Amino acid sequence: MTTWIVIAVALLAIGGLGTVIAAAGEWAQRDALDPQSAGPSGTRALVEVLRDQGVEVRVVRDHVDAGSALDGAAATLVLPDTPALSDEGLQDLIGRAADVVLIEPRARSLDLLLPGAETAGYAPFGTTGPDCDLGDAVRSGAIEPGIVLTPPDADAGAGSDFSACYPAGDGYGLLLGPHGNGRAAAIDGTDLFTNARLAEDGNAALAINLMGRHPLVVWYQPGTGDTDIADTDLSIGELTPPWVSPVIVLLLVAGVAAGIWRGRRFGPLVAERLPVTVRASETTEGRARLYAQSRDALHAADQLRIGALGRLARTLGLGPAASAPEISDAAAARAGIDAGAARRILLDDIPVTDSDLVSLSLRLRHLEDAVHAAVRPERNPR
Repeated sequence: MTTWIVIAVALLAIGGLGTVIAAAGEWAQRDALDPQSAGPSGTRALVEVLRDQGVEVRVVRDHVDAGSALDGAAATLVLPDTPALSDEGLQDLIGRAADVVLIEPRARSLDLLLPGAETAGYAPFGTTGPDCDLGDAVRSGAIEPGIVLTPPDADAGAGSDFSACYPAGDGYGLLLGPHGNGRAAAIDGTDLFTNARLAEDGNAALAINLMGRHPLVVWYQPGTGDTDIADTDLSIGELTPPWVSPVIVLLLVAGVAAGIWRGRRFGPLVAERLPVTVRASETTEGRARLYAQSRDALHAADQLRIGALGRLARTLGLGPAASAPEISDAAAARAGIDAGAARRILLDDIPVTDSDLVSLSLRLRHLEDAVHAAVRPERNPR
């Protein structure tokens, strides 16, 4: 009994330890770019590096707390994608920061932070140098950009309000523009600033140069349910884009048209007169054709023998219960031939080729003729 108790306690302990480890891993992993995540896609390493450089980093998960942390302080706002915030809420949050670093650029956030800037796909594989006059980028060195961006002015240069660095593909890996008395930067940090790749190339140096210009960094990581949209009780029609309804109607019309085009024509049923009976000769000929096509001589011989045995039984006056050997012996006795020869013709011989089948057919016919002549001899005319 004691042994079973020890085993049960050990199993419970192992299960509890597994649950704790799984929970700890889930907590540590969190979401991508989470500043408190130690997983490969988190950014906890970057936060610790900034703190080692003397920069205070505050991680907030609510937009109200983020706004409070930015008020009255010269701070840098690190901003990922914020789909749950309205344009007004996001613009209010951006307006309170001295510098803004957009690390997950999307079309809406780009339009609010750097009006006129757009995404231009992904950069080709491989590192690229700054190729610009921006000191923060020049000191950082080469990086491997992810999503590239295009500034409002395609010919952005030294005399422009925008700075574009790290040219790759159809755009630039880093885009900077004016923001009040500070600046706004947009860069795809989903790979560059993660724990897995922060130590590669100039990723860490570039992150510190962009985010460490002020003594305070407010890292806004939206939490679950963090939104400023008061009325969330919207109908499906209000949530559906305006082009969905016309597309659905067009698809329905196309489906009906395809059904009419490819479907069966409607109309009365056509009555077709079918034969009630099929003549035996037609059935025999049909089976013969099938056997001939399949070259199945054995089955064809069986059909010939079955027909011959039936006719011989009627000719000899045997009843329906007569077996095939009895019919064969009676036919041999009446025709005056050897019983073994009759049995080979009616039962035993197995045709292999078409010529064997033709030979068997002739011997069956000769046997039937001999029995018929013996049972009903023709009278000689006087």
